Amino acid sequence: MSDPIPGIAAPAHLRQGSSIGQPLTRRDGPLKVTGQARYAADNHPPGMLFAVLATSGIARGRVLGLDVAAAKAHPGVVEVMTPANRPPLAGDPDAKDSPFMFRLDALQNDAVRYPQQPIAVVIAETLEAATEGAALLAPRYAAEPPRVGLDGAAAFVPAAVGVGSPASFAQGEVEAGLAAAPRRMEAVYETPAQYHNAMEPHAIVAAWDGERLTLDTPSQGMAMAQARFAALFGIRPEDIHIRSPFLGGGFGSKGLANGPQVLGILAARLVGRPVKLVLRREQMYGPVGHRAPTRQTIRMGADAAGGFTAIASHTLTATSSFDDFIEAAADVAHTLYATPALHTSHEAVRLDTGTPMFMRAPGEAPGSIALESAVDEMAFACGMDPLAFRLRNYAEVEPASGKPFSSKALRECYAEGAARFGWAGRPLQPRQMRDEAGLLVGWGMGTATFPAMMMAGHARATLRADGSGLVETGAHDMGQGAWTALAQVAADGMGLPLDRLEFRSGTSDLPDAGIAGGSAHMATVSSAIHGAGGAVIDRLAALATGDERSPLFGAGNAGVVAREGRLHRRDDEARSESYAAILSRAGLAGLEAMGQGAADPAAQKAFAMHAHGAVFVEVKVDPDFGQIRATRVVGAFAAGRVINPRMVRSQYYGGMTWGVSFALHEHAVTDRRSGRIMNADLAEYHLPVNADVPSLEAILVAEQDPHVNPLGIKGVGEIAITGTAGAVANAVWHATGVRVRRFPIGLEALIGA
Repeated sequence: MSDPIPGIAAPAHLRQGSSIGQPLTRRDGPLKVTGQARYAADNHPPGMLFAVLATSGIARGRVLGLDVAAAKAHPGVVEVMTPANRPPLAGDPDAKDSPFMFRLDALQNDAVRYPQQPIAVVIAETLEAATEGAALLAPRYAAEPPRVGLDGAAAFVPAAVGVGSPASFAQGEVEAGLAAAPRRMEAVYETPAQYHNAMEPHAIVAAWDGERLTLDTPSQGMAMAQARFAALFGIRPEDIHIRSPFLGGGFGSKGLANGPQVLGILAARLVGRPVKLVLRREQMYGPVGHRAPTRQTIRMGADAAGGFTAIASHTLTATSSFDDFIEAAADVAHTLYATPALHTSHEAVRLDTGTPMFMRAPGEAPGSIALESAVDEMAFACGMDPLAFRLRNYAEVEPASGKPFSSKALRECYAEGAARFGWAGRPLQPRQMRDEAGLLVGWGMGTATFPAMMMAGHARATLRADGSGLVETGAHDMGQGAWTALAQVAADGMGLPLDRLEFRSGTSDLPDAGIAGGSAHMATVSSAIHGAGGAVIDRLAALATGDERSPLFGAGNAGVVAREGRLHRRDDEARSESYAAILSRAGLAGLEAMGQGAADPAAQKAFAMHAHGAVFVEVKVDPDFGQIRATRVVGAFAAGRVINPRMVRSQYYGGMTWGVSFALHEHAVTDRRSGRIMNADLAEYHLPVNADVPSLEAILVAEQDPHVNPLGIKGVGEIAITGTAGAVANAVWHATGVRVRRFPIGLEALIGA
């Protein structure tokens, strides 16, 4: 490990050799394959009732009436909650005090702001009775014409995009750079609305005990949800206990408190019994977020040698009629390619839709498919190979800020990925390759990037009298393997074999681990865990080196090394003592210490921090029917220190699959007459299956980053989307000679071409 910068202290007991870096299998795997992993909806407290949402069938207007009497008369129905009888809230569900807070639909009134908005909750003894009761409500509406599509309303310039970034950025003379360029391109790229579609639907089991509240609900940020619920219900955060040990996927949609969760809690308060509320698949296309559509206009200029003279990117996107989340798609241009002039800007329209929110690689995913397509178009205009063109415009410092990168092994990613893929044999002109069956073959590439972020998180480490360890943190495992990788960090931090370490996670009564989002969870929580382990071992070392009876006495200046449950003198490893012996002689039942993970302001000010990668894709296209298959995907990624290569590869596979899906499959189709989504199910909202991604390969490129955090970790959850989607689009062009700029790419764009 390289020397840390001032302000980030390395643990004093760093060891030689550790569980970090080992490709261990998932600790939670046996629980999941045997059905013992308990997800939120698997909980059934005594006396529990079932709640079902009744949701709006229109996109805009008012609810004129509900047949509550018919629903309540149905056998098994206990109560119907509407705006007329909803229990009061202490806080305002429409409050928006930060970019991480969204306005919630909690039956405030009879207004309808989007399709699938909750308009009532039916509570019954059985799920069937609640479902039938909801159908009997037969709502009557005063409907207004819906505003749909990016041309459906007047555009405005938002105050900020993403989580508070400026809506526009300018550096250098873009118009002059474009005017002087001998090679120019301008194109418009459109990406559709997309929905998270986690395998596990949103769910909550809520139980009140006086003013104490117990919740089983999938959450990517338990502490933030705890604080929001406390404000809404006027109780103390510590009186809310959230259990979320397992999530069946989240992708951002389970990061923040949402309206259906609040309605489940209100329903439990109304009837005075525990209540379970689970969204149906189509109800996930409304109140729990999505990725907004974008229309991106990109202009580029290049000199005679193929070097950029200017890049301009403008994004038009959408938000809801009542809240703001603006997809920061243009901002990906800030980090990738060297240019003397750069301009990015955003506009938005207000539509009758649920509020967009964070969806895996927000901003970077839609932004990169457009940017990487444009870069390929520019490379072809310059007569250059796409890889050679990217290397010609390689950014040695971050283009927008001028900061050096904390580390950047993108050249190595290009080289290793291209070699493994066989890129050197790619013809420059499109439509030059066919396979033995006569299918058109195309090769495309894309650059991957994602910021290396950190949130704030905490952990507690306890060394027990028998020499075993316990590490506790309220972290979140969404299926990415966090339980396994974090336990590896915990064992390393405490100098213990993994089988001597107990790891507890997934409940809100443990130290706040922050939010699992922005590819920051592993870096944040690992830093907290390792810090806690280091602190408790430092306390143990102080006991031993200050005790004349210990073989480690007087080793304070030389230091000690923690390994396999023993402390060894650094200058004479033959002199050692077990943790248990040190604690026993001191008469202690154990030692405890806290650790914190957070970004270092000095490092962030000095460096640009990103993970990087390069993705190479082969597609085959039927020349008669336009059917597209991604037959080979090779990605090479550099993301700092790797805790568990097996888990990291799994994350890269997921990201590359998501990128293929972005380019070829996913598209929410809106009926322009009603504003309703027409394919709100997994039958017609197309997602890739194994046959759609037959060959995936992820290369882990070695990279050391001494600045990003003490362990040198960068996140990997989102980066592989950003290179893959553009690579697929570029491969389709190379196969067919048709440049499709509206995604996903369908056969209708290629038939007859």
